[in-house]
Amino acid sequence: MGKLDGKVCIVTGASRGIGKAIAQLFAAEGGKVVCAARTLREGDHPLPGSLEHTVAEIRAAGGEAAAVAVDISEYEQCVRLVEETHRIYGPVDVLVNNAALTYFIPIKDFPINKWHRSVAVNFHAPFYLSQLVLKDMIPRRSGAIVNISSGAAIGPGRGPYPAETPRGGTLYGAEKAALERFTQGLAAEVYADGISVTCVSPSQVVPTPGTIYHRLVSGPDDPRGEPPEMMAKAVLLLATEPVDRVTGRVCYDQQILKEFGWISEGRGLGIDRPGSGYSQI
Repeated sequence: MGKLDGKVCIVTGASRGIGKAIAQLFAAEGGKVVCAARTLREGDHPLPGSLEHTVAEIRAAGGEAAAVAVDISEYEQCVRLVEETHRIYGPVDVLVNNAALTYFIPIKDFPINKWHRSVAVNFHAPFYLSQLVLKDMIPRRSGAIVNISSGAAIGPGRGPYPAETPRGGTLYGAEKAALERFTQGLAAEVYADGISVTCVSPSQVVPTPGTIYHRLVSGPDDPRGEPPEMMAKAVLLLATEPVDRVTGRVCYDQQILKEFGWISEGRGLGIDRPGSGYSQI
C-alpha cells in the first residue's frame, strides 16, 4: 500500500529539480500525478529537464503520470491545468505549488515586466491553483495543499549592514515570505473543511539545474547541499499526515522529517539555525 494510492496529484515545476523528485516519489507511492511546467520537451529550455523526461521515468518505474505543459503565470492556463487534470484523472486530492521563477536583480535595476512575471509565478499562481482545487476538496472535506518556500524568506534583519551585502534576492525573498503568510491564512480558512495547507523549505540548498546556474551551489556534489529527494519526502509527509498534525505548518524539510521520525539526524535551517518568523508560529 502506498501513501497516495489512487490520489490525484498536481505538481507544478515538475520538469526538473525538486518538482521532478516530488512527482517521482508521489507516483512511487501510488499517486496519479499530473506533472506541470512550461518545458514539455528536452531542449525547449536552456536548463536540462523536461516534462516528457519526468513522465517517461515515472512510467518506466511502474508509476502513473501525465504531462501538461502550461505557463502558470496566466490564470487561464491555471484553469486549463485543473481542467486537464479532471479530464485525465478526476478531482484533485493534492496540490504541490513548487514552480518558481527567480531573477537575481537589484531593486534599482529590476525591469517592470520581469517583476510582474516573477510575482505571477511565485505568488499569484499558488493562489489561482489553490482556489481552483478547493472546488474539488471542500465538497469532499479532504485534500492537501503543499507550498514550497525557501530560506530566502528569511530577511536580512535591521541595519547597519556590511558593505558586501549580497544584492538581487529581495523580490524572491518577499514572494516566499508572502507565500508563508498565505499558507497559514488559507490553512485557518479551510481547517473546518478538513483540508491541510502547509509550507516547506529546504534545510540546505538543493543542487538543481536552477541553483547550479545561479551559483548557489557549485554542483550536484556540493557538501553544502542536500539531495532533492529530501524535499520530496517532506512534501509527501505533509501531504499525507492527518490535518491536525500538520496544517498551518511552515517548516524545513529535515526539521519535519526528523520530528516525525522519518530521518534520525539533520542539519541546516530549522535544526541548527532558526527559520523565518512564520516557521516559528
